[in-house]
Amino acid sequence: LRCSWWSLGGLVQTGGSLRLSCGASGSIAGINVMGWYRQAPGKQRELVARRTSGGSTNYADSVKGRFTISGDNAKNTMYLQMNSLKPEDTAVYYCNVFQLGINYWGKGTLVTVSS
Repeated sequence: LRCSWWSLGGLVQTGGSLRLSCGASGSIAGINVMGWYRQAPGKQRELVARRTSGGSTNYADSVKGRFTISGDNAKNTMYLQMNSLKPEDTAVYYCNVFQLGINYWGKGTLVTVSS
């Protein structure tokens, strides 16, 4: 299984919006959870949002009400709509797929929110 970016991060001003998308390809049977993580400079990687194959979602407290995770199970694609972005959202964002007990990671993409 491989995670591939379909849309990348970038530079956005405070209050702006950005949408990330990621797709899983290869051996995709048994995907349990797809999610987004991020790592800011000098900090540990943290969960941003995740979505189960059944459609259940959960979010980090810091992004609730601003970020929305969605997906298309048929296409094994996942989206992260990020609104009302803040400078503290600046980080490298990673796509994650949890399949049959194994975590798969996409390459990170940098999101920079300018103040």
